[in-house]
Amino acid sequence: MKRVKRCLAVIAGLCLMLAGPIFAEEGHEEATIHLSPAEIDEFGIQLSPVGAGVIGRPIELAGEIVVNPDRFAHVVPRVDGIVRQVVTGLGDRVEAGAVMATIDSRELADLKSTFLATLERRQLARLSFEREERLWRQAISSERDYLQAKQAYAEAAIEARSARHKLQAIGFTVAHLQALPEEEDALFARFEIRAPFAGVVVAKHISLGESVAGDTEIYSVTDLRQVWSVLTVYQRDLKWIKEGMVVTIRDRESGDNNAQGTISYVSPVLDPETRTASVRVVIGNQDGAWRPGMFIRGTVSVEKVTVPLVVQRSAVQRMADREVVFVYDGTEFKLRKVVTGRAAGDVIEIISGVKAGEIVASKGAFTLKTQIEKGEFASGHNH
Repeated sequence: MKRVKRCLAVIAGLCLMLAGPIFAEEGHEEATIHLSPAEIDEFGIQLSPVGAGVIGRPIELAGEIVVNPDRFAHVVPRVDGIVRQVVTGLGDRVEAGAVMATIDSRELADLKSTFLATLERRQLARLSFEREERLWRQAISSERDYLQAKQAYAEAAIEARSARHKLQAIGFTVAHLQALPEEEDALFARFEIRAPFAGVVVAKHISLGESVAGDTEIYSVTDLRQVWSVLTVYQRDLKWIKEGMVVTIRDRESGDNNAQGTISYVSPVLDPETRTASVRVVIGNQDGAWRPGMFIRGTVSVEKVTVPLVVQRSAVQRMADREVVFVYDGTEFKLRKVVTGRAAGDVIEIISGVKAGEIVASKGAFTLKTQIEKGEFASGHNH
């Protein structure tokens, strides 16, 4: 905060040394501000050249941020049991495979017991089959006994495979199954409920000691590193909206957040009541700024044309009912009146006032404008 105040004070002081009035009049120079490269960097001012750009007719679309349903999961225990430990709470971040809770389950113990029993039966059936096969080949045992042993071995193998698949269906890995015969008795009924992927817990319906069924939704987890922007398109605008088009997304309430994405889906049918279609734009959300439920506004540029001069919208400021930019000549900023044209997204067309190749303050122009106005007031305009 002290640094910001010091920066603003420096600018205000410099503004008192303006070389003339705010706007150039006959016989007067344009207002100028002298800043060193270090001060420009310190004040967060960004410079961009004036040049040709693409301008289109903007179509504004209202919408909402929603979770990506492909990255949203209802976590269920998969087996009945009693909750032994609750590890994860509402709002916690989890990594893929992290233990969220543990339960004690008689159903799980039965599944493990069945699996181990089928392994033993398969082993005994295999030994019996191998013995009968040797005896049959030596003409000691009958073919009937040999075929019966072969059938018993095949049935035992099928039962073992079925028991293995039941455990794999609730999340057991091959390594876990291989280690199961040596597992401690204390862990035989213990089941760990794990996160399906990395994300945030957005719902929790589990408490210590309660009984839960295998299909009870005990957690909801969503990955908010990527969200969907669902926008509404009126029927009259649908002919312009295509998959692959770039959309600028902004927070409708504050306008602070903005992001860009491409249209990945356009609804093929209209809502029968609103006569609108929905489009989907997938945007990154690594910092968590886009929260599901936020109202947004998307801007799509159509009927695009190339124009000779464009600048960033943030470069154009309004002072005394005139639009101005701050032109930088390498040593100082000069206040320059401009005439603007069409605007689309983050850029705006310049009709007159600057030339191609000139450098303007594309970010931080508002700060310069504010301090010039303060400096003008302080000087009293005693011309």
